[in-house]
Amino acid sequence: MSASRRSQRGVALLLVLWACTLLAIMLGGYAMTARTEGLQARYQFAQTQAHYAAEAGLSRAIYGLQDPRLQERWLADGRPYTFRFDGFTVHVSAVDEGGKVDLNSASPLVLQGLFRAAGLRPDAAQRMAAAVVDWRDFNVSRQVGLDVYAANGYKPRHAPFLSIEELQQVAGMTPDLYRRIAGVITIWSGRESPDPNTAQPLALASIPGMTPERAAQVLAARRNTRPGVAGLFAGNGVTHSIRSEATMADGTRAVLRATVRLQGVRPGAQPYAVLHWREGDRE
Repeated sequence: MSASRRSQRGVALLLVLWACTLLAIMLGGYAMTARTEGLQARYQFAQTQAHYAAEAGLSRAIYGLQDPRLQERWLADGRPYTFRFDGFTVHVSAVDEGGKVDLNSASPLVLQGLFRAAGLRPDAAQRMAAAVVDWRDFNVSRQVGLDVYAANGYKPRHAPFLSIEELQQVAGMTPDLYRRIAGVITIWSGRESPDPNTAQPLALASIPGMTPERAAQVLAARRNTRPGVAGLFAGNGVTHSIRSEATMADGTRAVLRATVRLQGVRPGAQPYAVLHWREGDRE
């Protein structure tokens, strides 16, 4: 065999080896892509299952808050309720919006009490309360914190708050302070002061005349209360914030938060209206 013929066969063999290597790389890439897509599909399926399990928790809470069996009715004071649903453990709690501090209706004294309970000094709490009142007040002559607003390029709306998130725009409000109070403020109660029957500790402390000792007594009595006690459900209003968390054994988890207004059972009408909806556990 001539040297030329042997050289041609060597080149052909080398080409075949390169082709096989390239094919192996391509097959490996396809296999990795298929595996990744399979894992993503399983993750998305598990997350979808968790989402619907959390929605089941919301539905269960809405029924529980209106259960005609008094002994079984849920209490809207933040206490947790747990049940199993389709392989998930679902933790649900509901808080009556009447037990929160209403940004549009709370008195200046209540607002001051809230900010003091959240850690502000008395003078700072008073200034913060004045800024909130100024923001919501139609009287534009107050002009609280104008230098802060000018630096940020906007002015107070001098109108009721449209969301609790809007509080972050008020002069003097810091991200840390907002995080501390976000769970106990509302725009849906219409109350001048929180209802002590359902108020969380921070909102409870904002009630004028509420001492730490009295607040501790109220919370202790509430913890010892069982469903069915006469008069207890006077605090179960019609608007509630519900948190539902669904978790599977492998750690798959979904959290839903919704503020709903119960509308009763009427022919042709929805039993509730959703006022606010948020997915995830961030405030």
